[in-house]
Amino acid sequence: MISRRTYQKHKKRKKMLNKLLCIFIIILSLGLLVICAYKIYHWFNDNKKIEDISQDISEDTAQEKKANEENTTNINPPENKSDDYWDYIKMDMLSVDFNELKKKNPDTVGWIKVNGTNINYPVVQTKDNDYYLTHAYDKTKNEAGWIFADYRNNMTTFDRNTIIYGHGRLNNTMFGSLKNIINSNWYNNKNNYIIKFSTPSENTLWQVFSVYSIKVESYYITTNFASDQEYNTFLQTLKGRSKKDFSAKVNATDKIITLSTCEDVAGTKRVVMHAKLIKIEKR
Repeated sequence: MISRRTYQKHKKRKKMLNKLLCIFIIILSLGLLVICAYKIYHWFNDNKKIEDISQDISEDTAQEKKANEENTTNINPPENKSDDYWDYIKMDMLSVDFNELKKKNPDTVGWIKVNGTNINYPVVQTKDNDYYLTHAYDKTKNEAGWIFADYRNNMTTFDRNTIIYGHGRLNNTMFGSLKNIINSNWYNNKNNYIIKFSTPSENTLWQVFSVYSIKVESYYITTNFASDQEYNTFLQTLKGRSKKDFSAKVNATDKIITLSTCEDVAGTKRVVMHAKLIKIEKR
């Protein structure tokens, strides 16, 4: 039988352990609170810097205008004159003063605008696909990153698959609003099916043919193909994934642009858009 004295000592020890446990939990909670507060501050601070950088890029740097038809080429026009293609090539082109942009950042290779989203940014490119994940347009450290082209792509002549990346920011900056494309409000509006992309050498229009979300993979960011057949299989696979059956047809004679961003915070899924080149205006 346990003595009263032993019982009291056991009870006191247990009380002390509970007190220490409570203190530990409080300290741990305060530590987590401080970490969360820092991350929130850092997130808002990065967003503020991005906003300032965006404002620093003159509002009239990118302008939409009628194309000079003498300098334009329609790419792979369909025989069917009622095809949506013929409406899209009538849209205004995006034209950009790259002289000023390149003074701010020599890595600038283009400017992209996606209808029905907030995407309206200069595009940069460097020797890897890592740098602009953590650096803003002015090359300062920033977790919001910037919109950048795959380092493997030729941004002057375009490859068969030209790829543009950006973070899916929760405040809809960068490629945050690209998530709109998998919602019916976006893909049921025909006015949204166009990407406007301007480079120092030409202005271009791209017609959307596929939008979807998918687990992380490398297939859709393939840039080199062994044959026309392999490329055509690739295109049909991408089109078959789409949440909507767009009217645009694709084949091995087409060049496409691919936009990719994270769908979830964990980064386990991607939101993807594909569009084919339909018009070029030489600058």
